[in-house]
Amino acid sequence: MITRRQFIHTMGAAALVTLGPPTGRAAGGAFKDSRNAVKSEKPLMYVGTQRSSTNRMLQFYKRCGVNHVCGNPHEWSADGLRALKERCAANSITLDMVPLGMPRSVALLGDKDHRDRQIEQTCRQIRMAAEAGIPAIQYNMTILDVLRTGRTPGRGGSSYSTWMYAKAAKDRSLTRAGRFPEQLFWERIAYFLERVIPVAAEYKVKMACHPHDPGVPPAAYRGVQRVLGTVDGLERFVETSASPYHGLNFCVGTVASNLRNSADEILDVIRHFGQRKKLFNVHFRNIRGRRDNFQEVYPDEGDIDMFKVMKVLKEVRYSGMVMPDHVPAHPDDPDQLQGLAFAFGYIKALIQAISAE
Repeated sequence: MITRRQFIHTMGAAALVTLGPPTGRAAGGAFKDSRNAVKSEKPLMYVGTQRSSTNRMLQFYKRCGVNHVCGNPHEWSADGLRALKERCAANSITLDMVPLGMPRSVALLGDKDHRDRQIEQTCRQIRMAAEAGIPAIQYNMTILDVLRTGRTPGRGGSSYSTWMYAKAAKDRSLTRAGRFPEQLFWERIAYFLERVIPVAAEYKVKMACHPHDPGVPPAAYRGVQRVLGTVDGLERFVETSASPYHGLNFCVGTVASNLRNSADEILDVIRHFGQRKKLFNVHFRNIRGRRDNFQEVYPDEGDIDMFKVMKVLKEVRYSGMVMPDHVPAHPDDPDQLQGLAFAFGYIKALIQAISAE
């Protein structure tokens, strides 16, 4: 397994080759710029979302120009999935993905019998998704869930979800998992993947796992060592199975918040996993700050150049949804629809911009 430093260095060198001097003579003696091959191709990604899938919300998405969703069934059953797909189709929206109807800690906690039952239920849900014609499932393997320390002021009276580890570190209590070391985490992940991914491959359903949001210090937080909270951890995770149906629900904001120099490093990280075709879904979120201290901000005001992110997604021929996940909140907008609408429009505009290049 290569380290984050090694592959970022390698990918940086590869980028220099790709973006180096023009090569190849064209008719009339002019040199043909090899970069035009990328620029002339239309991007394959499109705006999507993963919020509620009621008729009211589906109509809202459609008004915002969103034609693809990760939808939530009213109940996780074959009939529930078919009803969801029909409801989306009635609103001229394609159902690209559904969330796994299991706890975020799927197959991590409890005794072996309990974990085996969760794995079998996961396999049944994969089969149900395939029968309903749904090509992908997103899921989490986490104990701590999403960690935040509160909200901080943002523009226009909005507020930003914020994480400050120095503040959170005061909580030394253990979770219900007790002490959960790295080795045990990897053993549980490997056990799950060995049994689930072959079923996903058989039924041709992609399994997209979300990184740990955010990462925590290696020594653990509340007794848990978060193995999917670093780029090295994500690399080990995708290498655990070579199946094309095993990959990432890649969250730009989450991965960036797990880097020390997010603006400089995130593009090579996307390039690395994108070239390996491990990006199954993309959460398009910007942050201000760095590992252990950041805010989730509007996509146009964070530390990450989201236009460059979109260009790299085009470069690696990513073909799937690009969606907001968390957006700023405001008292006048309790459902965060304003933040979503802004993010949808921003994503669509960037896709159009790189289409014109």
